[in-house]
Amino acid sequence: MIDSHCHLTLCEPPSGELVDAAASVGVRRLLTVGLGEESNPKVVELAEAHESVWAAVGRHPNSASGFDAAAAAAIEELAVHPRVAAVGETGLDYFRDGSPREDQRRAFEAQIEIARRVGKPVVIHMRDALEPTFAILREQADGVTVVLHCFSAGPDAIPEAVERGWICSFAGNVTYSSSAALREACRLVPDDLLLVETDAPFLAPQPVRGKPNAPANVVETAERVAEERGISYTELEALVDANAARVFGW
Repeated sequence: MIDSHCHLTLCEPPSGELVDAAASVGVRRLLTVGLGEESNPKVVELAEAHESVWAAVGRHPNSASGFDAAAAAAIEELAVHPRVAAVGETGLDYFRDGSPREDQRRAFEAQIEIARRVGKPVVIHMRDALEPTFAILREQADGVTVVLHCFSAGPDAIPEAVERGWICSFAGNVTYSSSAALREACRLVPDDLLLVETDAPFLAPQPVRGKPNAPANVVETAERVAEERGISYTELEALVDANAARVFGW
């Protein structure tokens, strides 16, 4: 199994402990995701230090204020590193509105172009901004592999995602009792467009909800996704592993 999205730099236990705990339950690859100039070099260092860890570098929309050419250049310089598997997470967040929306758009669009230039996927964050996010992706992400991190758009968004070949990654919230629409969405995604993730330390799955999440808990999420899709965990593991290897090149 793999964890297609976590934030080791935000987790409390040392990264080595988290990686070992994940390995003990069969999680063999992790993508740890940077959020900006401070954390991006750290996730690259973690990817260099642990064979099972790969990095994504970008500027999160909640910290997109003041994004400029220098910020874009710093991301691109790291994005060409051989242990960096993706650009992001980037996108739009209209729930918190932590940064001006124009700054979010500018950072988002720049990171799509960085992903295009370096030939790596772009990891998308979207919250309360489905249509504006999809509009930018329609206009600017043609030819770029798109990963919709922590997919939460619901079943109505699946047809366009499938048509455009966007990868849909499901996190621990798919296990919550209130997430029936999200479970319906996870049933509709074709095998070759499906990933699972933790978003650790956030969104712990139901059995450990309320506690800090960790990459090992991706197993709980994957078990629920497998159940919803009517396949065994082993079958889901095989298809998710293959998808991650294709998308991230690890």
